[in-house]
Amino acid sequence: MDPIGKKLLDIAKQELGYTEKGDGYTKFGEWYRKNVDGDHDEYFSTAPWCDMFLAWAADKADVTEQTGQFAATTDHAKWFKKNDAWGHEPEPGAIVFYDWSGSGDLDQIDHVGIVEKVDGRTLHTIEGNADGYKLMRKTRDMDHVVGFGYPAKIKVAAKYTPKHAAPAPTVDKVGSPATSTNTFEREHTSPQNLPAQEVVLGGILAFVLCGTLALTAGRAAAAKAPSAAPIRVRKRGKHHRPSVPVALPADITPADLDSADAGTAVMPALSLAAAHEAEDREFWGRIAHLEEDGELAFWNSLHAELSESQYASTPGFR
Repeated sequence: MDPIGKKLLDIAKQELGYTEKGDGYTKFGEWYRKNVDGDHDEYFSTAPWCDMFLAWAADKADVTEQTGQFAATTDHAKWFKKNDAWGHEPEPGAIVFYDWSGSGDLDQIDHVGIVEKVDGRTLHTIEGNADGYKLMRKTRDMDHVVGFGYPAKIKVAAKYTPKHAAPAPTVDKVGSPATSTNTFEREHTSPQNLPAQEVVLGGILAFVLCGTLALTAGRAAAAKAPSAAPIRVRKRGKHHRPSVPVALPADITPADLDSADAGTAVMPALSLAAAHEAEDREFWGRIAHLEEDGELAFWNSLHAELSESQYASTPGFR
């Protein structure tokens, strides 16, 4: 089906049954007189209206450039042929032109309609001014067909309208003082419509700022952390022995060294016990003037017992 013709059919189906007035007046002819004819001739209000109906339907379907707007069927057919949109194969949506004499001559065309369905050589159409007075469906053969116009084959030049182009001034505004729209200022200074780029850049800046603050805080915390353990533990192992053998004095044997090594206290335990003892001395030195207090004496004795039991288990201590 011709896609433009389908739009015409959709409009035409809504008008089926329309009948002209007693004097031949139709709303299609009146519309053509007011909107198409440059002289607004009263003739068109009561003139044969088969083609003016198609002009009206094209306007309603917004396809006037592909369908044309004519009152004379001969001119309409020639317009299709001039625009390489003329042929002799029927198809739904095509505009069909008739000559009741069967001459096949474009200058002898009498009537026009739109094809709704094709069944072999039989056409099912919707026609205005059918039987001389009504908008209705008709069934016709190909004997009186001069040809077909195909709206979808009309080449329409693409129109480009800039997005920010101002509409053309109306007649009543021509000559009026020009007014500034300040389009640029409104688009670029309004705080309510920030461009998307500024929003994205603001988010990136905030992310970088938060990352910088977090990095600074991490460095400050690292600077406060002790660089070495509070108690240094001396390690002993084979890696402390020199790689070159050392000559022992004549009065010392390897057995003497092993014996001395066995009696050496373990440095971690000894260093930890010494640290506890130093803390105790500092604490009790600060409260020595309170020893006459009976309650303090109780806690003093309790602490002594705990210390006794704790340090007694340490090898080589006390």
